[in-house]
Amino acid sequence: MRRAVVLGGTGAIGRATARRLVTAGWQVDLTGRDPSRLPHDIAAAGARFVPFERGDQAQLAAAFAGGADLLVDCVCFTAEDSARLLPLAREAGSTVMISSKAVYVDRDGNHSNSATKPRFGGPISETQPTMAPGSGDYMSPEGYGANKVAAEQVLLDSGCPVTVLRPSKIHGPGSRQPREWVFVKRVLDRRPAVFLAHRGAGIDHTTAAANIAALIEVAADSPGARVLNSADPDAPSALEIARAIARQLDHSWQEVLLDDAPADGLGRTPWDGPHAIVLDTTAALELGYLPAGGYATTVAEMVDWLVGAARGGEGSELLPLPHDEYFAPLLDYTAEDRRLGLES
Repeated sequence: MRRAVVLGGTGAIGRATARRLVTAGWQVDLTGRDPSRLPHDIAAAGARFVPFERGDQAQLAAAFAGGADLLVDCVCFTAEDSARLLPLAREAGSTVMISSKAVYVDRDGNHSNSATKPRFGGPISETQPTMAPGSGDYMSPEGYGANKVAAEQVLLDSGCPVTVLRPSKIHGPGSRQPREWVFVKRVLDRRPAVFLAHRGAGIDHTTAAANIAALIEVAADSPGARVLNSADPDAPSALEIARAIARQLDHSWQEVLLDDAPADGLGRTPWDGPHAIVLDTTAALELGYLPAGGYATTVAEMVDWLVGAARGGEGSELLPLPHDEYFAPLLDYTAEDRRLGLES
């Protein structure tokens, strides 16, 4: 039986990877801080939870004890993280590091976390220029991509068979930033309308955790040093995402398509932007990757998970709080009611 070790494995990517590999006959060990984050069905299928703190080299070595045919790192953010991973990567049959499309820059140096949004002018291939490698606060808008680039370089320069995956706007059960919540929450609250800036035409390519898992399996079977974009086979607009979720939950609402993004932020969504961001996945397809499904198909599991969590089920602790800094401005019902003339 082949063995896979997934670091930071209780989130969306780890869960999807475990489900896929266990079904294919792998032994899967998932590391994390909290064993309660491992869904019961994954544990029942035979996956094992291993306690793990990223900065603890002894725990890292213990998690990998006995070696692995596949090593997946879902929590590699800095060059230091990569340096700690290298001793294991040298022993693994294949290693996959989860990076991000946030590393890419346009010709003016703008990236997805810039104040000025990038204009790529077409699908982004793996040869697109990236930010310069950096250090410092990897949670900051400028630091995130720069640190990811530095982490990638340490691994790619090592000579180990490391596949770097660059996904975009990840969705799946267990997500720590469940972006689809902005529409699921509105449905649960029976909102009469959905407001969408730029007429809902904004595109920021989505990536299902299930599709990342499918690509990870390909990388396991074809070890090598490479960078691959990871994204859904379609690139839905914000309007298409809103419609897919409303349709799944059998909800109808008025679509208010705004021509721009008002100063009060009305109509903003996680996928909104003045210029489309689409990843070219040709390299992954040529390696033998077959997507698990398009957005509307793969997001169904995420939507069901969010609804269950909202009703007190598994994952309820991950739902955004009412005053969450990221989500609160995207769920401003007061501004919506004012525009609809529903103020009390």
